[in-house]
Amino acid sequence: MTTIATCQRLIEAQILQATLAGSGITAYLPEEFIAQTSGNIYNYAIGGLRVQVEDTDADRARKILGDFGNPGAGPNVS
Repeated sequence: MTTIATCQRLIEAQILQATLAGSGITAYLPEEFIAQTSGNIYNYAIGGLRVQVEDTDADRARKILGDFGNPGAGPNVS
């Protein structure tokens, strides 16, 4: 798995996940359940919520998010 973005809020991570799903790429949010139950304070404490894809989809996913122009994906995309 490759982390392609890190978001501070769950909704931002879910928007990126949905954007990728619309292009046929499955994205995973490993900390989603914890973020749902503990709120934003935990998200900041761990450094954000990771958006991950399969290694083979990483380059394509980065391009899709870059083309999408989502500010949440900008400087945090690795």
